[in-house]
Amino acid sequence: MPTTPPYNQPLGGNEMPRFGGPATMMRLPTQKSAEGLDACFVGIPMDIGTSNRPGTRFGPRQIRDESRMLRPFNMATRAAPFESLQVADIGDVPINTFDLKKSVDIIERYYDELLTHDVIPLTLGGDHTLALPILRAMAKKHGPVGLIHVDAHADINEHMFGEAIAHGTPFRRAVEE
Repeated sequence: MPTTPPYNQPLGGNEMPRFGGPATMMRLPTQKSAEGLDACFVGIPMDIGTSNRPGTRFGPRQIRDESRMLRPFNMATRAAPFESLQVADIGDVPINTFDLKKSVDIIERYYDELLTHDVIPLTLGGDHTLALPILRAMAKKHGPVGLIHVDAHADINEHMFGEAIAHGTPFRRAVEE
């Protein structure tokens, strides 16, 4: 009878103090690729598409840091996703911090490769521009995709300062495409 290999588990607070250990999402193990995973955390440290409040390039790092207090199960619902899903943190997309258009291409190619694995990517970001290349890659694999966008702005501008790709335009471009 085949045995199921153990699933990755977040590093517990009794194994290593919460202020120590790896700076990964929920203190999960890292992997270089999504091979063999059901879901993966991936960061996109980007804010070059924003017009007003930069700093979201530090978002993935900060989210990972704050996630050290999350528990591997929910006391109220008894949900224990790490008992049935293989999950790891696969690091960050290596964007070009000086060129938004190149970064959009890099992200799309990264997600094209990522989605060759049957994995659900859980993205830690950056500015809203990053949604467009992710949606492009997902549409290539799955066909038309749905999206629920919760924000103070719809991000459906035609252009921002003459640019078709920016943090306020990704969902207009996605619908057009």
